[in-house]
Amino acid sequence: MSFNKQTIHIVGGGLAGSECALQLASFGFNVVLYEMRKKEILTPAHKTTDFAELVCSNSFGSLQETSAPGRLKVEAEKLGSFILKAAKLAHVPAGQALGIDRTLFAKTISQWIEENPRIEVRAEKIESISQLPRPCVIATGPLTDEALAKDLMNHLGQEYLYFFDAIAPIIDTDSIDTSIAWKADRYGKGTDDYYNCPLNKEEYYAFVEEIRNARKVEPKEFEKNTPYFEGCMPIEAMVERGLETPRFGPMKPVGLDDPRTGRWPYAVVQLRQDNKEGTAFNMVGFQTKMAYPEQQRVFRMIPGLQNAEFLKLGSIHRNMYVNTPLVLNEDLSSKKDPYLFLAGQITGVEGYFDSTCMGLLVAHFLKQKLNDQHFNPPPRASALGSLLHAITKEPKENFQPTNINFGLFPKIEEKCDKHTKKLKQIQKAESAFNEWIL
Repeated sequence: MSFNKQTIHIVGGGLAGSECALQLASFGFNVVLYEMRKKEILTPAHKTTDFAELVCSNSFGSLQETSAPGRLKVEAEKLGSFILKAAKLAHVPAGQALGIDRTLFAKTISQWIEENPRIEVRAEKIESISQLPRPCVIATGPLTDEALAKDLMNHLGQEYLYFFDAIAPIIDTDSIDTSIAWKADRYGKGTDDYYNCPLNKEEYYAFVEEIRNARKVEPKEFEKNTPYFEGCMPIEAMVERGLETPRFGPMKPVGLDDPRTGRWPYAVVQLRQDNKEGTAFNMVGFQTKMAYPEQQRVFRMIPGLQNAEFLKLGSIHRNMYVNTPLVLNEDLSSKKDPYLFLAGQITGVEGYFDSTCMGLLVAHFLKQKLNDQHFNPPPRASALGSLLHAITKEPKENFQPTNINFGLFPKIEEKCDKHTKKLKQIQKAESAFNEWIL
């Protein structure tokens, strides 16, 4: 397998791959960018052969600098993100979000790549990582070609690569009403790690009826034949099997004495700690395809969550991602091959811009490694550092993708209201990032 410090091979011309290629070229490296769509081999989702085609939404999310997604964009802009620059050139009115003219955006990125003298585009389908000289970057996204996916599986280990993404909502701990929800484990056999939200009979049936009636997100054509795993069944699919089904599944109340009554409630929703800092808890067994506004409306019917602030809402969709904390180094290179990098959604991030940022970071990490510099990731307190930390640290048995949210930032220790807490997190992120980038 050949190695050339001056030429990096990148597979995939989506957001992460395009960002990574343009960054590396700007650093003075030569880039070979492989894109099978240039050979008219389209995925079930793509409609064009343009680089950085947006296949779902045309929004990159909030631009508010006091929001977590907004803070991520501030940092990426300071690192010279080409994708963000093109998005702003192609912006359309979208309130406080960055809405994008898809066609103009993709044409702009395609022009920058095709006119860059340091980037060679190859219309080629890569089926094995052994085809690629090192260093190389795999940035193929959730619809990676089947042959390449199988080869990656052989390299990383079958048990560490996933093709189905089932995410339960994540809630800001401070928004849980602890006068109703209490901490306990079933039969008192644990360490009281779970918050328990009790429902009486009337509340339970009203709740499951709203789940049944709520508007659901329709699966994309290429997802329709993807079966659900029994272990990650959507809550609405459970309800369709029978109104009592959740009560004998994730909502079973056995072994949980409500301290207000001394008895088991009719049903319980359990919340499990989602990060080390304890600032976020996820709803156990509540992966769902309900539309986002419906999730907030329905889940706030749960006693104890009437004022819930959702750091992340639930979803179920086809995806391909690796168990990053177990198989990748902090610089997003393979633990088995230090010059094989992964970038984009495959690393366990969710969302257009979060995926872009992984391509941006990989370019910087490659620059450091190939110039024999000390590894210097963004600081933990920054948005980029928090997102990187979330996917590379704290190995979990059930690793789930995430996008940037305040639950990923370091915990603010002093007592303050949630608005002040978020402002302090943003200020801490800005200070740390500005010091790092100097």
